Amino acid sequence: MPTRKRLGEIFVEQGIISAKTVERILCRSKLLNQRFGTVLEDMELVTGEELAAALGIQYGFKTVSNLLNYAYPPEVLRIIPEEVCIEQILFPLRLEQSKLALAMADPTDTRIVNNIAENNGLTITPYIASRTEIFSAICKFYLGREYVPSGIDTVLVVDDDPITLDMITNILSKNGYRVITATNGMEGFKSVIAEKPQVVITDMVMPKLDGYGLLSALQNLPEMMFTPVILISAVAHEDEESSAFKKGFFDFMTKPVNEITLLIRVKRAFIFQKHHYRFEHEPDDHNRPADIHDQ
Repeated sequence: MPTRKRLGEIFVEQGIISAKTVERILCRSKLLNQRFGTVLEDMELVTGEELAAALGIQYGFKTVSNLLNYAYPPEVLRIIPEEVCIEQILFPLRLEQSKLALAMADPTDTRIVNNIAENNGLTITPYIASRTEIFSAICKFYLGREYVPSGIDTVLVVDDDPITLDMITNILSKNGYRVITATNGMEGFKSVIAEKPQVVITDMVMPKLDGYGLLSALQNLPEMMFTPVILISAVAHEDEESSAFKKGFFDFMTKPVNEITLLIRVKRAFIFQKHHYRFEHEPDDHNRPADIHDQ
């Protein structure tokens, strides 16, 4: 079996990035425990289309784009539940007899694809698509929403109390933030997928999915696992705050929310989010990898 060409080598050969950049990103991806290609795209060193094309070369799969321009029968969409599509970044394209054409952003995770094939008695024909393409298709055809990645600083506020929701929205909006809102955790989760906010503020107690459940759902998404989530609660004792930090919340605030405190906490969350991928120092010779890994 021929040796699969490494992803970094493909980008270097195409002149998209340098060998030095490959070394740096490998160190960063190892530190973050994220895929090499994912870090490259998140740092905007490659586009989603360039990453999809390189993965297609690496694995010998065809690439697919413009997913929004096609129709997908309900019986095809029912093969894979929306939560699986979101978590694994997959989208079913078409079904012909017992062959399912499946778009994926990460061809290395074969376990879930094999499970889909076995559970449905299907043969999978894999295609590579960018993460943006797949999320756009999921939003439109599963969630019935438009995928709106935004360059504006965006905050998602999730709270079933309309007074608190309006107050936080007004404070953040007048200070230049783009604010999207949801009244329960499940609606908030769908808004995260569609809108890609950089910061999330969520109430603790809500219907359908509470603040802890929303955080857990986001932590299971590679796309959102580093998004700072701020918990707000009517409970003010130290045990609740300690529990929130242990679970992985970025910050904690009590109700009623103070305007200055809110703006300081949100600003700090954006600083964390924006500088997450920034190199703190050059990798030295002792930390440099000996070769270029797949991703």
